[in-house]
Parts: sequence; C-alpha cells; structure tokens
Amino acid sequence: MEYLVRLAQCHETFRQPELEAVATLLGIDLEIIAYHEFTPFCVVRLKDEAAARALVARCILAKDVLELWGQGRTYDDLHADVQQRSQHLWEKYRQVSYALAVDCFSGKRSTAKKTEIFESFGYLGLEGNVRLKGPDEQFHVIEEYVTDVEQHAIGTELSSEPRMIYFGRWLAKSQRDVILTHTLKKRKYISTTSMDAELSLVTANLALAAPGKIFFDPFVGAGSFLVAASHFGALTLGSDIDPRAFRGKDHERKDGMAMLQNFKQYNIVSQFIDAFTSDITNTPWRDTQLLDGIVCDPPYGVREGLRVLGTRDGKVIEPVIIDGELNYYRKGYIPPKKPYGFEALQKDVLEFAVRRLVPNGRLAMWMPTASDESKSFPVPMHPKLEVISVCVQPFHNWSRRLMTYRRLPEGEESDTTLGRNKTDGEGVSADDLNAFRVKYNNRRALGTDQPESK
Repeated sequence: MEYLVRLAQCHETFRQPELEAVATLLGIDLEIIAYHEFTPFCVVRLKDEAAARALVARCILAKDVLELWGQGRTYDDLHADVQQRSQHLWEKYRQVSYALAVDCFSGKRSTAKKTEIFESFGYLGLEGNVRLKGPDEQFHVIEEYVTDVEQHAIGTELSSEPRMIYFGRWLAKSQRDVILTHTLKKRKYISTTSMDAELSLVTANLALAAPGKIFFDPFVGAGSFLVAASHFGALTLGSDIDPRAFRGKDHERKDGMAMLQNFKQYNIVSQFIDAFTSDITNTPWRDTQLLDGIVCDPPYGVREGLRVLGTRDGKVIEPVIIDGELNYYRKGYIPPKKPYGFEALQKDVLEFAVRRLVPNGRLAMWMPTASDESKSFPVPMHPKLEVISVCVQPFHNWSRRLMTYRRLPEGEESDTTLGRNKTDGEGVSADDLNAFRVKYNNRRALGTDQPESK
C-alpha cells in the first residue's frame, strides 16, 4: 500500500535519511516511491497502516501521514486514479462520520472552489455525518504548487494550477511537537555551543537511539545529544576535556553537575548514567565493543584552538609532590594540554568508534565545511565504517554536515578510496594544525557570515 508522508519544509537533506533510519530501527520495510527536496510530500510503500503510523510517530522532520487513495496532475487524473486504486475501500467508510479538507501547499483556493472540489468526490458514496470536530475519519485533498524557492533554485516555472494533487485518508501525526518541549529557550542548562533541540533529536534518530541501547558523547558540553537520545529511551553518558562544561561554574552543587538539571527537567534522570573528564585521545574506555551509538559535535577549534592532554614538546613532566600528595591527585588540578589538529580529531573519533561500537552500531558526527568544499566534499572514512548518510545544514559561506556511519561486522570492509585524505599542517600552533580555523578567521575578517564558533 502507498502512503503520503507530509514533511517539514526545513532541513531538506535530513528528511529522507531520517525516514530510512527510523524504518531500520523499527524493522519496517520502506520503499520511497517519490521524493524531492523542494516539496514536503514523500510517497512511500509500506506493508500496512500500522507500519505507516509507527514510522511517522517516531519522526521529527515529518508532520503526518495519509493512506494514499489517489494522485494526479489534474482533477480528472486524480478521480480516475482514486476510482482505480481505492474503490475496494469505500464501503468500509461509507457510514462513518467524516471531515473533508483541501490543503494547498504554496497556493490557495477560494471557499467556493473548495466546495466545488468537495462535491466532485460524491462518487465515494460517503453517507455518514459531516463532523468538523472529532470525526471518525478525515479525508484530505492536497494540492502541491511550485514554490518561489524552487523557481529561483532550479528554474522551475511557476503556475497558477497545482502540479500534483493527492487524495487520502489521514492516519497519524509525528512527534514533531516534542521540539517545543525540548526547545533551548526553556532548557535549564545550556552553553554557547548547545545544539538546537530539533537537530539534536534528528541526530539521535539517525543514530538509532532506543530503549536498551547505550549512547555516548565524547564532547558532551551541556549534554544536548544525551538529552535527545535519552528522550528516545537510550541510556546515556558523556565526557569532555573541560569538566566545567557539564558541571557548570558551581563545583559544589548538591546535584553534582549542572547538566543533570536538564534530565530532571524532562524526567529522564533514570536514562542518564554519568559524565566524566576525558579527551578522545586519553580515554578510560577499554577497547571493548559496548556502545550502541556515538553522537557528537566535535569542537572546531576556532575560538581557542583544539587541545588534548599532553605537552607541546612531547617531554614527560616529572610528578610534583605538594604537602606529601601528588599534584595530579589534588582537587582542582589542571593537566597540561597541547595543540591538536582538526583532521587528527576526525580520524581519532572514527578510530574510537571502531573500537567501541557494537556491530551495526552507529556514529553520528557533525563537521564544519568551508565554502570551497561545498561541491566536492570528501567524507572522512574508515575501512570498518560504512557511510550511511551525509546531511547538510547550509549557512551563507559555511555549512556543517552530519555524517552517519554504521560499524561493520568483523570480516566486512568499506571502500575508502573516495574518503577524505587531508592531513594536518606542520607546526605546533593552533593555526598550523587547523586549516578550517584559518579559513574561518579570514572570512570573519572580511565580515562574511559564519556559523557558531566552537
């Protein structure tokens, strides 16, 4: 059976990967029949109504789903298709109360024209009462028009008539309303780099967060990704090289850390395991395949440059004893750090994921991109990781990409010949080791727009 999924008209490159990820998570056979980034309508083939309801109920970038009774470029085509493909369904809904709506995407119809459209479906033989509030069934006529955005982007000609018309029975809405619950405007603890609620939830979906799974964020900050993964039932924990990021400024808090306020706010404390101080190159994690998902937005190294534990010249620092106690055991000890390259960071995240993800576990990692990489973007790759999707959030002169990987079972390898093959520059300064930082600061000096610095 074919169904019509109405999608949010935002984050277009994320929508199809999210549908496919949710289908994978729920074990649903999904076939995408028609999809285009400039429209919010996606025609899919699913086993049954239960699968359609379950699929959309979990999605963030979908709005709702309809059982597709017919479609056509004109009303004559639409009526012929409705009679051909859905006539066997009419008797089932003949006596129910119902409502019929005409929805126009990027177009409009007068009340008189909508009435005329209603009357053209008289052959359905619906004999139940028309009830605008709380009907047993809702039927929708959906007209899709060409948008100004599409015209400017690819030159599609505008028209006063719809280019496609759909008719179907409304089934269910999505979880999209949860964005308002998790909005950063109402969240108790955030930082300057907190990921917005919508994209945090989508990231968790792409990584297949679900009850019984363990999710980890190695750059946890204020915990946006952990909150999203916990919302979907996963057990979560994180780490950060700077403990102030998740503890907050008040180190003597009764609840231990400021980030915990967010889990209390959403009543998901039971899903949160802990957060600890660590960096990606000096981690207490054993080389054990334990994690079901890793979600992260690594620092870009723009404001201060990237740092990892260690000394700049590589020399071993002799331990210092203060009042008979080793200095690194004392409260408030700050270990030495050295500059770290952006390319090295990406490779280390992939290597970390390979060692700790269970087979078929997922890594969802964000990465900033300069404008000169927008057309031919080489994805960081690893032989033990399969690239599932690459989604783009564009800015004016920058973009950031969400790359989702699957940990391949032992014995399987992916083709990495087209992967990112950049290396860090020579030197020890932050600019030497981070080409993105140099490009970012050059753009900023020219007064061009840029994403949030990290």
